[in-house]
Amino acid sequence: MQQSSNLIGVINIFVKNIIIADMLKKERCQYILKKLAEKQSVNTIELAVELSVSEDSIRRDLQLLHDQGKLEKVYGGGIPVSDKNKNFFDIEISNEKKKIALGTKALSLLRDGQVIIMSGGTTNLVFSKLIPPDLKATIYTYSLPIAMQLSQHPNIDLIFIGGKLQKNAMVTIGMDVVQVLSAIKADICFMGVSSINVKSGLTEKGYEVSVVKKAMIQVSEKVVAMVDSGKLDTKMPHSVCDLNQLHSIITDLNPKDPKLKEYNSSGGFII
Repeated sequence: MQQSSNLIGVINIFVKNIIIADMLKKERCQYILKKLAEKQSVNTIELAVELSVSEDSIRRDLQLLHDQGKLEKVYGGGIPVSDKNKNFFDIEISNEKKKIALGTKALSLLRDGQVIIMSGGTTNLVFSKLIPPDLKATIYTYSLPIAMQLSQHPNIDLIFIGGKLQKNAMVTIGMDVVQVLSAIKADICFMGVSSINVKSGLTEKGYEVSVVKKAMIQVSEKVVAMVDSGKLDTKMPHSVCDLNQLHSIITDLNPKDPKLKEYNSSGGFII
């Protein structure tokens, strides 16, 4: 009976110590986060001295906070979670409602088994988010944000076309990209549009991007221009293609909108 009582006493002390240790750990973590907010970095040795615990205890605390996404554990301590890393592909999209409407229309052109090329741009990024999870297709893209988005799709065979990275647009450019494209036979190309007008067709601000887009057109059976209506009747320095090279033009407008009257007579389908 005495032994049983002693055992219960030992267990109670053990449980109490665990609870106290857990409370102390939470307090240490709160202290670490408070100091991190003040100093923008914390040092393992300094924390161990200030909190009167071992460096191993601090390392475990830092690892826990790292796993919870509350700080970034680095050699010798911790730093704030990098905003750049957290929001790297959290791209600001202007006129997002228009682009969702446009992308929803484009879904009607998707079929299982297609080989698809997608250019860069926020319109195609929005479109890539709308692609249904049961679609089985192969998609080539030279856009890093679009590739990252499509990498989460369960049934898409994704091929990212590498090359020199144009950092402002997060797309690859150069002859490496053109060479890869020249070996592709695509069923359909979804072309993001920077500028479009009836006389000049599709135009681009940058020469290197215009060269890549021309290569996309050459290897695609159908080319679909994804046009935010704000890009209508605008022009940039470098030609991509005439309107008669397009299979269809998709906009966020009603196809019978007066703004599209001249485009309707240009030869392509307006969706």
